[in-house]
Amino acid sequence: MADTKTTGKKKGDIYNYEGLDASGKRVQGELTASSLPIAKAILREKGIQKVQIKKKATPLFGGGSLDPRLSGDEVAALTRQLATMAKAGVPLVQSFGVISEAADNANIVHLMKIIRAEVEGGVSFSDALKRHPRTFDELFCNLVAAGEQSGTLDTMLNRVAFFKEKSESLKRKIKKALYYPVAVVLIATGVSIVLLVKVVPTFKSMFASFNAQLPAFTLFVLSISDLIRNYWFQCLFLTFSIGWFLIYFYRTRPKFKHKVQKYSLKLPVFGPLFRKVFIARITRTLSTTFAAGVPLPEALLSVAKASGNIIYYEAMMQIRDQVSSGQTLHVAMRRAAVFPSLVVQMVAIGEESGALEDMLSKVAGIYEEEVDTAVDGLTTLLEPLIMVILGVVVGGLVVAMYLPIFKMGSLM
Repeated sequence: MADTKTTGKKKGDIYNYEGLDASGKRVQGELTASSLPIAKAILREKGIQKVQIKKKATPLFGGGSLDPRLSGDEVAALTRQLATMAKAGVPLVQSFGVISEAADNANIVHLMKIIRAEVEGGVSFSDALKRHPRTFDELFCNLVAAGEQSGTLDTMLNRVAFFKEKSESLKRKIKKALYYPVAVVLIATGVSIVLLVKVVPTFKSMFASFNAQLPAFTLFVLSISDLIRNYWFQCLFLTFSIGWFLIYFYRTRPKFKHKVQKYSLKLPVFGPLFRKVFIARITRTLSTTFAAGVPLPEALLSVAKASGNIIYYEAMMQIRDQVSSGQTLHVAMRRAAVFPSLVVQMVAIGEESGALEDMLSKVAGIYEEEVDTAVDGLTTLLEPLIMVILGVVVGGLVVAMYLPIFKMGSLM
């Protein structure tokens, strides 16, 4: 069995080794260390002698990364596996081995080996997760830490797994709402470019023999065709440059990012959908953290960081400040003026009845269902709208090419 151990928090190299243990049995595996001498020292501490050790080659595409990254769905599935085995009484370290042996994904295998070695070396499970921030975010690690401290890790893993499954389901729904119109717009753009590059020039050579003034619309389409054919590289470069700069500014300029997030909530059709998504995410996160025994001010801070939108982040921080000063949660939420009255009323009932966790979970379920319904309705609404757009774009190009012919026919 591979033996992996990290000596640093994130940095180091992977070494393959082969040698004899204290009983004289030949062992082999791999470990993580910041240098070759430290790797040898680790093996000496383990009692492994006559060691042959060499640095493991890193694959070209990063398969050997010390911090392998998993997708959200993979993290949700991994957490569910850990929760199931913890509930069945399987020791945590043994669960890592079972998952790594059964997994087909090399990143999961690698990650489980690293975390297992760290836990065996005396590191707590939550601290081991914190060493892999690309896969396990702060909220995930804090929830696991709460489970460890309270002695209810199996229960907490089940809650975290449920939370991750709901979160990923919500992400898939919003992606579903966005992918369809984006895909159709790209197809329409591709078809238009083909028409402008291949079809329009044929009509242009035919129009040259008319010796007549062409309609303004036709001249406009012909000029666009010439622009794309003669300066296609510049147009392509400009398009990619604009896209790159928008992404760059969004990631590096907080003010620009805040404006985009703020105005995204005001978009027609999509704005209400985004609001439902954020409310579902906030209430689900708050329900999970509250159930984990996290103090409400700390839970609200985690919720703010996980909200995903500056408007709701600022609202949750405002609510946190008011709750910390003694205000009830539902009053603070009402003052924030970003939550519907249904959410505020159910939170108030939860506070008065002592069942805040259940009420928040019910609110999250309601809004998750509304998101699902809204996505289906949005798809149905966009289908005829997109067909109209396609008809206008493609049909407009066709009409522009036939206008001179119709004009010549009317003069004959």
